[in-house]
Amino acid sequence: MLGLRSTVAEPVRPVDGPLTARDAARAVEAELGRVLDEGLGAARDTDPVFARDVADRVTTLVRRGGKRLRTAFAWCGWRAAGGSGEPTAVLRTGAALELLQACALIHDDVMDGSTLRRGAPAVHVDLARMHRAARMTGPAEAFAASAAVLAGDLALAWADDLLTETALGSPHGPRLHREWQAMRREMVAGQYRDLHAQATGASGVDEAVTIATLKSALYTVERPLALGAALAGAGAPVLDALRSAGRCAGLAFQLRDDLLGAFGDPARTGKPADDDLRTRKLTYLLAVGLRLAGNSGDEEAAELLAPGAPSSSDDAVRRMRASLERTGARAVVESKITELAATSLRHFDRTGAEPALRREFAALVGRAAGLAPERTGEAA
Repeated sequence: MLGLRSTVAEPVRPVDGPLTARDAARAVEAELGRVLDEGLGAARDTDPVFARDVADRVTTLVRRGGKRLRTAFAWCGWRAAGGSGEPTAVLRTGAALELLQACALIHDDVMDGSTLRRGAPAVHVDLARMHRAARMTGPAEAFAASAAVLAGDLALAWADDLLTETALGSPHGPRLHREWQAMRREMVAGQYRDLHAQATGASGVDEAVTIATLKSALYTVERPLALGAALAGAGAPVLDALRSAGRCAGLAFQLRDDLLGAFGDPARTGKPADDDLRTRKLTYLLAVGLRLAGNSGDEEAAELLAPGAPSSSDDAVRRMRASLERTGARAVVESKITELAATSLRHFDRTGAEPALRREFAALVGRAAGLAPERTGEAA
């Protein structure tokens, strides 16, 4: 694990001109590289087998990329709250968010049985392959699931260490840490509500929104904005505006993810496009589809989209997609994404941020929600 210290790393300065949200998303790579190198080195000092099998897989997943949206949103929150000058604390907070995201992805893939992540085998799948190649004893899947849980725990430990170090070096450290604590609770609550919905056969739209908010929307946008704002000592009106903007943008992001989970191209998304459908996982998309099927009397769609046993049939998945199109559920979700993105921008305007920052935020929301700039309500 990382060693706690009360000072932050050497400043990370932009090469040309003032740092932008896009610059921040790029600059966090250097900060992540330092943190991962330090963490992997400490793991090797602790135990070489643990470092090779677990820590190295965590670092590989994090280095494989991702949109770094959470870093960009943290930067926007910092700037909207009046932050300026040296961005190191914001970048370190962004790096902690990316490590937390790695934890969430590793654990989520185990719980959902997903096989692909960021264009490569999910961590538990890779560990199962290692088990078989080494001809270890016992079931490969059980070993891999247990080891992947530990890998996610390690990513969370690294994230917590880094955030604590950053808080210790900030005059607003207690506020930063409180936001972080709340975000971790929300993530765990959301993941449990997801499991609970699967086990109870929940199918309601309200339940789907609750899960989407807790599991993804808060920690993807609202909390990163608030973390960045905390570093700038944001006042209550600005923080309230950012929270509202972040919740709407975060929901738009999750609804886009729902659509990609049903209709996306794995070659572009880096993850399977039918897991949610095969497992009949409760998403806003499926909940809306089921409601519309009931309202229209479409019995075939209602049967296909209702909670039930997982389906391994490619034909069933194809028919589910057709049902989501036929009932209008896909169109409803697309419309909701556009509405949420536009509402997010109106809330962000309440911060009084300068026009350039508002344009950057609009572009970032459009990117998160998978919308063209003109559909977010403001040109990027």
